[in-house]
Amino acid sequence: MKKLRIIILLLLGAISADIQAQELDVNLQIRPRFEYRNGYKTLLAEGQEGTSQISQRSRLNFNYKQDQLTVKLTFQNTRTWGDVTPSAAADKNGVAVFEAWAQYDLTEKWSARMGRQVLSYDNQRILGEQDWGQQAQSHDALTVSFHTEKQQLDFGGAYNSDAENTFQTQYTVANYKAMQYAWYHANLDKLGVSFLLLNTGYEYKNTVEKLLVDYKQTFGPYLTYKTAKIDSNFWLYGQTGKSTDRQVSAWNAAVNFGYNITESFKAGVGYEFLSGKNTNDGSRVIKSFNPIFGTNHGFNGYMDYFYVGGGHLNNVGLQDGFLKLNYNVNKWQFALIPHLFLSAADAVTPLNEKLDSYLGTEVDFTVGFNFKKEITLTGGYSQMFGSKTLEFIKTGDAGHTNNWAWLMISVNPRIFTWKK
Repeated sequence: MKKLRIIILLLLGAISADIQAQELDVNLQIRPRFEYRNGYKTLLAEGQEGTSQISQRSRLNFNYKQDQLTVKLTFQNTRTWGDVTPSAAADKNGVAVFEAWAQYDLTEKWSARMGRQVLSYDNQRILGEQDWGQQAQSHDALTVSFHTEKQQLDFGGAYNSDAENTFQTQYTVANYKAMQYAWYHANLDKLGVSFLLLNTGYEYKNTVEKLLVDYKQTFGPYLTYKTAKIDSNFWLYGQTGKSTDRQVSAWNAAVNFGYNITESFKAGVGYEFLSGKNTNDGSRVIKSFNPIFGTNHGFNGYMDYFYVGGGHLNNVGLQDGFLKLNYNVNKWQFALIPHLFLSAADAVTPLNEKLDSYLGTEVDFTVGFNFKKEITLTGGYSQMFGSKTLEFIKTGDAGHTNNWAWLMISVNPRIFTWKK
């Protein structure tokens, strides 16, 4: 046994001596969040009462680099405090692998990455990490990247199955069967230009029980313009193709303008349009835009009435006009964001009564405090002032006080780092 240990140590020493550069970084994230939900995601129904809970994300991240090879492995547990008894023999959700990928730099400009990974581009409207959700979002994919100082071109793809099957079996996971995308970005002085093409295929059974895959395309440009004072962006995405044998024809556009009034105070204004479908439209065409894998919590109000978790999909669409007021002082960050929501298509009752397009007004207030380098405290309060049209779309009682409050602590210590 002693000789075996010596041999292993000698082998490890020889391997380490042959490797020119190695880096290992290990860090943790502990992120509990308290929420008071009283009309969160949808209007509270008459007679219902709000609720409170604490959720938590716990992550262990390993980042390793050796010459042209980079590897990342992230273990994650998400839980609601109290979802198992203190003496439970097993956790409800267990430990999952959030990221597990290896990347090899083929040249100085070309690299390839395979495995479970985050796909996040531009402002994450179409492809994002969804970091607000304690579980977040990652994909099993292969990506190839070409990058220079001012340009980047990424290609990616995925092909999914729910098990190692021995014959054709329907893919029943609520996810795409196959996906391909291409993303190009260029920095032109103060102007940033991106273009995304995303092709997603979902499997389904037709009327004769045959398995088919319909592909939907989401495509369009994303532009930014930034100076010392101005921070603005614009995007325009279209959707076409088919979904479960139905034609898709939808679009999304937005413009945002921000101005740094002082070093501490920034003001902005924006407008977004997501196409929808009249409630009395009997056609089979899908006209409602779907942000697909976007970080939707960051858009259209923090109370998540629209598009988060599938809410508001295949509905009347949305118009969102908003202001953004940000003030930062010392370790504090404050933000106030009022939203004015209208439907993009007509809401018509079964009695053929066309309702007003006004859906409601939401006011979001958030505050952050950098307690220490590894510890951040954030919190917020939001209130939705809904309309009768929102009642028709979402159900519930608009006359009820519909509000939401939250407080989150994020602890991110680096527990080990090594470089050779």
